[in-house]
Amino acid sequence: NCLTMQNIVQFKKELFSVTPETFADKALELFRYQAVENVVYKEFLQYLDISPISITRLEDIPFLPIELFKTKKIITGKGNTDFYFESSGTTSTINSRHYVSDKELYKESINRSFSLFFGDIKQYNILALLPSYLDRPNASLVYMCRELMNESGHPQNGFYLDDLESLQKIILSNEKQNIPTILIGVTFALLDLAEKFPMPLSKTIIMETGGMKGRREEITRAELHKILNAAFLTKNIYSEYGMTELLSQAYSKGDSVFYTPSWMRILIRDT
Repeated sequence: NCLTMQNIVQFKKELFSVTPETFADKALELFRYQAVENVVYKEFLQYLDISPISITRLEDIPFLPIELFKTKKIITGKGNTDFYFESSGTTSTINSRHYVSDKELYKESINRSFSLFFGDIKQYNILALLPSYLDRPNASLVYMCRELMNESGHPQNGFYLDDLESLQKIILSNEKQNIPTILIGVTFALLDLAEKFPMPLSKTIIMETGGMKGRREEITRAELHKILNAAFLTKNIYSEYGMTELLSQAYSKGDSVFYTPSWMRILIRDT
Protein backbone atom coordinates (compact mmCIF):
# COMPACT_ATOMS: atom_id res chain seq x y z
CA ASN A 1 0.00 0.00 0.00
CA CYS A 2 1.07 3.58 -0.58
CA LEU A 3 -0.27 6.60 1.28
CA THR A 4 -1.63 9.53 -0.66
CA MET A 5 -2.20 13.15 0.30
CA GLN A 6 -5.90 12.32 0.65
CA ASN A 7 -5.60 9.47 3.16
CA ILE A 8 -2.73 10.87 5.21
CA VAL A 9 -5.38 12.46 7.44
CA GLN A 10 -6.80 9.02 8.26
CA PHE A 11 -3.27 7.69 8.78
CA LYS A 12 -2.64 10.36 11.43
CA LYS A 13 -5.81 9.34 13.25
CA GLU A 14 -4.62 5.72 13.36
CA LEU A 15 -1.02 6.57 14.21
CA PHE A 16 -1.32 6.35 18.00
CA SER A 17 -3.21 3.05 17.96
CA VAL A 18 -0.46 1.18 16.14
CA THR A 19 0.42 -2.21 17.66
CA PRO A 20 3.57 -4.37 17.50
CA GLU A 21 1.77 -6.45 14.87
CA THR A 22 0.84 -3.49 12.66
CA PHE A 23 3.92 -1.32 13.20
CA ALA A 24 5.97 -2.63 10.25
CA ASP A 25 3.14 -2.26 7.73
CA LYS A 26 2.37 1.28 8.90
CA ALA A 27 6.05 2.23 8.82
CA LEU A 28 6.41 0.94 5.26
CA GLU A 29 3.30 2.91 4.20
CA LEU A 30 4.77 6.06 5.70
CA PHE A 31 8.18 5.39 4.15
CA ARG A 32 6.71 5.13 0.65
CA TYR A 33 4.71 8.31 1.20
CA GLN A 34 7.81 10.21 2.34
CA ALA A 35 9.87 8.75 -0.52
CA VAL A 36 7.53 10.58 -2.90
CA GLU A 37 6.37 13.63 -0.94
CA ASN A 38 9.61 14.63 0.83
CA VAL A 39 11.90 16.23 -1.74
CA VAL A 40 15.12 15.85 0.30
CA TYR A 41 14.42 12.24 1.23
CA LYS A 42 13.45 11.42 -2.36
CA GLU A 43 16.76 12.83 -3.60
CA PHE A 44 18.64 10.96 -0.84
CA LEU A 45 17.15 7.64 -2.01
CA GLN A 46 18.03 8.45 -5.60
CA TYR A 47 21.68 9.02 -4.66
CA LEU A 48 21.64 5.65 -2.88
CA ASP A 49 20.08 4.13 -6.03
CA ILE A 50 17.23 2.72 -3.94
CA SER A 51 13.75 2.28 -5.37
CA PRO A 52 11.01 2.65 -2.72
CA ILE A 53 9.21 -0.37 -4.20
CA SER A 54 12.24 -2.55 -3.42
CA ILE A 55 11.94 -1.90 0.33
CA THR A 56 9.64 -4.55 1.80
CA ARG A 57 11.00 -4.95 5.35
CA LEU A 58 11.06 -2.51 8.25
CA GLU A 59 14.75 -3.24 8.77
CA ASP A 60 15.61 -2.07 5.24
CA ILE A 61 14.08 1.42 5.40
CA PRO A 62 16.95 3.90 4.80
CA PHE A 63 17.38 6.49 7.56
CA LEU A 64 18.00 10.11 6.72
CA PRO A 65 21.21 11.29 8.47
CA ILE A 66 20.50 14.05 11.00
CA GLU A 67 23.37 16.04 9.48
CA LEU A 68 21.03 16.93 6.62
CA PHE A 69 18.75 18.75 9.08
CA LYS A 70 21.60 21.26 9.37
CA THR A 71 21.80 22.06 5.67
CA LYS A 72 18.36 21.30 4.15
CA LYS A 73 14.77 22.32 4.81
CA ILE A 74 13.25 18.89 5.32
CA ILE A 75 9.47 18.73 5.19
CA THR A 76 6.98 16.19 3.86
CA GLY A 77 3.94 17.08 1.80
CA LYS A 78 2.77 20.09 -0.15
CA GLY A 79 2.22 22.41 2.76
CA ASN A 80 4.81 25.00 3.75
CA THR A 81 5.70 26.19 7.23
CA ASP A 82 8.06 28.60 8.93
CA PHE A 83 7.65 26.85 12.30
CA TYR A 84 10.68 24.82 13.32
CA PHE A 85 12.58 23.42 16.27
CA GLU A 86 16.30 24.16 16.50
CA SER A 87 18.98 22.16 18.26
CA SER A 88 21.42 23.66 20.74
CA GLY A 89 24.95 24.31 19.60
CA THR A 90 27.94 26.61 19.81
CA THR A 91 28.93 29.58 17.69
CA SER A 92 31.23 27.29 15.69
CA THR A 93 28.55 24.75 14.78
CA ILE A 94 25.51 24.71 12.54
CA ASN A 95 22.30 23.84 14.39
CA SER A 96 19.75 21.36 13.13
CA ARG A 97 16.33 22.69 12.18
CA HIS A 98 13.25 20.49 12.17
CA TYR A 99 10.34 22.12 10.33
CA VAL A 100 6.97 21.00 11.70
CA SER A 101 3.85 21.39 9.56
CA ASP A 102 1.42 19.85 12.09
CA LYS A 103 1.97 21.14 15.62
CA GLU A 104 -1.25 19.47 16.82
CA LEU A 105 0.15 16.06 15.92
CA TYR A 106 3.22 16.75 18.04
CA LYS A 107 1.09 17.95 20.95
CA GLU A 108 -0.92 14.74 20.81
CA SER A 109 2.29 12.72 20.75
CA ILE A 110 3.59 14.58 23.83
CA ASN A 111 0.43 14.07 25.86
CA ARG A 112 -0.28 10.49 24.84
CA SER A 113 3.30 9.43 25.52
CA PHE A 114 3.33 11.10 28.93
CA SER A 115 0.03 9.56 30.03
CA LEU A 116 1.19 6.15 28.85
CA PHE A 117 4.06 6.18 31.35
CA PHE A 118 2.82 8.48 34.13
CA GLY A 119 -0.98 8.46 34.04
CA ASP A 120 -3.27 11.49 34.07
CA ILE A 121 -1.16 14.63 33.74
CA LYS A 122 -3.76 16.74 35.55
CA GLN A 123 -2.67 15.24 38.86
CA TYR A 124 0.85 16.70 38.52
CA ASN A 125 2.46 20.04 39.22
CA ILE A 126 5.00 20.42 36.37
CA LEU A 127 8.16 22.37 37.21
CA ALA A 128 10.90 22.94 34.63
CA LEU A 129 14.50 23.84 35.41
CA LEU A 130 15.85 24.59 31.93
CA PRO A 131 17.97 27.77 32.11
CA SER A 132 20.01 27.14 28.96
CA TYR A 133 16.96 26.17 26.92
CA LEU A 134 14.71 29.09 27.83
CA ASP A 135 17.13 31.39 26.01
CA ARG A 136 16.25 29.56 22.77
CA PRO A 137 12.73 30.27 21.46
CA ASN A 138 12.73 27.22 19.16
CA ALA A 139 13.80 24.56 21.66
CA SER A 140 11.61 21.45 21.33
CA LEU A 141 12.18 20.61 25.02
CA VAL A 142 10.72 23.94 26.12
CA TYR A 143 7.78 23.41 23.76
CA MET A 144 7.21 19.95 25.27
CA CYS A 145 7.25 21.29 28.84
CA ARG A 146 4.87 24.13 27.97
CA GLU A 147 2.43 21.66 26.46
CA LEU A 148 2.62 19.42 29.54
CA MET A 149 1.98 22.46 31.75
CA ASN A 150 -0.98 23.50 29.62
CA GLU A 151 -2.50 20.04 29.91
CA SER A 152 -1.78 19.82 33.63
CA GLY A 153 -3.38 23.16 34.41
CA HIS A 154 -1.82 23.31 37.88
CA PRO A 155 -1.56 26.92 39.15
CA GLN A 156 2.06 26.40 40.30
CA ASN A 157 3.33 25.12 36.95
CA GLY A 158 6.28 27.12 35.68
CA PHE A 159 9.84 27.54 34.40
CA TYR A 160 12.80 28.48 36.56
CA LEU A 161 16.10 30.05 35.59
CA ASP A 162 18.36 30.76 38.57
CA ASP A 163 15.73 31.22 41.29
CA LEU A 164 16.49 27.92 43.00
CA GLU A 165 15.27 29.18 46.36
CA SER A 166 11.72 29.78 45.07
CA LEU A 167 11.81 26.40 43.35
CA GLN A 168 12.77 24.73 46.63
CA LYS A 169 9.89 26.44 48.46
CA ILE A 170 7.33 25.20 45.93
CA ILE A 171 8.69 21.66 46.02
CA LEU A 172 8.69 21.52 49.82
CA SER A 173 5.18 22.98 49.94
CA ASN A 174 3.98 20.32 47.51
CA GLU A 175 5.68 17.62 49.55
CA LYS A 176 3.89 18.83 52.68
CA GLN A 177 0.52 18.88 50.86
CA ASN A 178 1.13 15.49 49.15
CA ILE A 179 0.90 17.06 45.68
CA PRO A 180 2.52 14.84 43.01
CA THR A 181 5.21 16.92 41.33
CA ILE A 182 7.50 16.41 38.34
CA LEU A 183 10.69 18.46 38.15
CA ILE A 184 12.12 18.32 34.62
CA GLY A 185 15.66 19.64 34.54
CA VAL A 186 18.81 19.91 32.51
CA THR A 187 21.73 18.12 34.14
CA PHE A 188 23.89 21.03 35.28
CA ALA A 189 20.90 22.88 36.76
CA LEU A 190 19.76 19.83 38.74
CA LEU A 191 23.29 19.49 40.11
CA ASP A 192 23.19 23.15 41.18
CA LEU A 193 19.90 22.50 42.99
CA ALA A 194 21.30 19.36 44.63
CA GLU A 195 24.33 21.26 45.95
CA LYS A 196 22.52 24.36 47.19
CA PHE A 197 19.19 22.93 48.33
CA PRO A 198 19.35 19.22 49.15
CA MET A 199 16.01 18.00 50.55
CA PRO A 200 14.23 14.67 51.13
CA LEU A 201 11.60 14.06 48.47
CA SER A 202 8.86 11.43 48.36
CA LYS A 203 6.15 13.06 46.21
CA THR A 204 8.46 14.59 43.61
CA ILE A 205 9.79 12.90 40.48
CA ILE A 206 13.19 14.24 39.44
CA MET A 207 13.48 13.86 35.66
CA GLU A 208 16.76 14.72 33.99
CA THR A 209 17.03 15.48 30.30
CA GLY A 210 20.82 15.32 30.02
CA GLY A 211 23.09 18.16 29.03
CA MET A 212 25.96 19.93 30.77
CA LYS A 213 26.07 22.59 28.01
CA GLY A 214 29.68 23.35 28.91
CA ARG A 215 28.71 24.46 32.43
CA ARG A 216 30.31 21.49 34.20
CA GLU A 217 32.56 18.54 33.54
CA GLU A 218 30.72 15.72 31.78
CA ILE A 219 29.83 12.72 33.97
CA THR A 220 28.03 9.46 33.28
CA ARG A 221 24.30 9.08 33.83
CA ALA A 222 25.01 6.59 36.63
CA GLU A 223 27.21 9.14 38.43
CA LEU A 224 24.60 11.85 37.98
CA HIS A 225 21.82 9.70 39.40
CA LYS A 226 23.96 8.71 42.37
CA ILE A 227 24.57 12.38 43.24
CA LEU A 228 20.91 13.33 42.84
CA ASN A 229 19.66 10.33 44.80
CA ALA A 230 21.97 11.25 47.67
CA ALA A 231 20.84 14.89 47.68
CA PHE A 232 17.10 14.23 47.47
CA LEU A 233 16.92 10.81 49.18
CA THR A 234 14.98 9.38 46.25
CA LYS A 235 14.96 5.76 45.11
CA ASN A 236 15.12 6.57 41.42
CA ILE A 237 15.96 9.45 39.13
CA TYR A 238 13.86 9.48 35.98
CA SER A 239 15.09 10.46 32.51
CA GLU A 240 13.56 11.88 29.35
CA TYR A 241 15.11 11.45 25.92
CA GLY A 242 14.19 13.53 22.91
CA MET A 243 15.81 15.19 19.92
CA THR A 244 15.17 18.23 17.76
CA GLU A 245 14.83 15.82 14.83
CA LEU A 246 12.24 13.62 16.60
CA LEU A 247 8.61 14.27 17.56
CA SER A 248 8.36 11.58 20.24
CA GLN A 249 9.94 11.08 23.65
CA ALA A 250 11.37 8.05 25.40
CA TYR A 251 11.32 7.78 29.19
CA SER A 252 13.27 5.92 31.85
CA LYS A 253 12.00 5.42 35.40
CA GLY A 254 15.46 4.96 36.82
CA ASP A 255 16.40 1.47 35.64
CA SER A 256 18.77 2.78 32.94
CA VAL A 257 16.38 1.47 30.28
CA PHE A 258 14.39 3.85 28.10
CA TYR A 259 10.90 2.87 27.00
CA THR A 260 9.15 4.17 23.91
CA PRO A 261 5.46 4.55 23.03
CA SER A 262 3.96 2.09 20.55
CA TRP A 263 4.45 4.42 17.58
CA MET A 264 8.20 4.80 18.16
CA ARG A 265 10.78 2.08 17.62
CA ILE A 266 14.58 2.14 17.77
CA LEU A 267 16.62 0.60 14.95
CA ILE A 268 20.35 0.79 14.35
CA ARG A 269 22.15 1.84 11.20
CA ASP A 270 25.82 2.13 10.24
CA THR A 271 26.47 5.81 9.52
